[in-house]
Amino acid sequence: MAKFLFVTDLDHTLVGDDQALGELNQQLDRHREQQGTKIVYATGRSLALYRLLLAEKHLLVPDALIAAVGTEIYYNEGDGNPDPAWSKQLSPGWNREVVLATGARFADLVPQPGSEQRPFKVSYHLSQEASVEVLPRLDSLLKQRGLDIQLVYSGGRDLDILPRNGNKGLAVQFLRKVWGIDATRTVVCGDSGNDIALLSVGEPRGIIVGNAMPELRQWYEANQTDYRYMAAGACAGGILEGLKHFGFLP
Repeated sequence: MAKFLFVTDLDHTLVGDDQALGELNQQLDRHREQQGTKIVYATGRSLALYRLLLAEKHLLVPDALIAAVGTEIYYNEGDGNPDPAWSKQLSPGWNREVVLATGARFADLVPQPGSEQRPFKVSYHLSQEASVEVLPRLDSLLKQRGLDIQLVYSGGRDLDILPRNGNKGLAVQFLRKVWGIDATRTVVCGDSGNDIALLSVGEPRGIIVGNAMPELRQWYEANQTDYRYMAAGACAGGILEGLKHFGFLP
């Protein structure tokens, strides 16, 4: 078995079934030790909230952490310093103060906690009902102000405003180049709308877990290919199923 790059979202993807997580951890740890496989977590959580999850769940130490919906990459999360080369790629067309001032004009946008407001990410809660009107207006207004941004809405309540060049998928592509790993030897796993970029940048093997949210299921149905797999199993159980489907694990 050759090495591969394993990338997974955390909440409701890797985490959610402790028994299946234990089995998956065991197989991935062995594969990394024997073959040099790389393990990466790609989460919407900030580094601070990721550390809270570490205190609750048994997770393998990753080779890299993609945090804050793809806007930060850490190789040694203990030092708290994101990769400056990645941060530099996110700067063109981004102005955090203008994003904040624009967002303040919308009463339906409720700021997320301070820990989730990052240098290259502004995050709000937004109801599904209000999103239909707010999202196009907000997107148009930000672009009128000269910003090169993207809106990532997921779970019917979480809105992240990011630089155009920053998302989970582009962060994985960056790491693939750093480590010299082909897309065909890369597998990415997700459950929600903010994982669409993870699954759609390049052509990695993609696993959608069986408990995926409606927005990701709908996207999958509209974008089916032989390199994306909809698992029957939930969370880590679905990941194990997908890894065996693609031949990454026996």
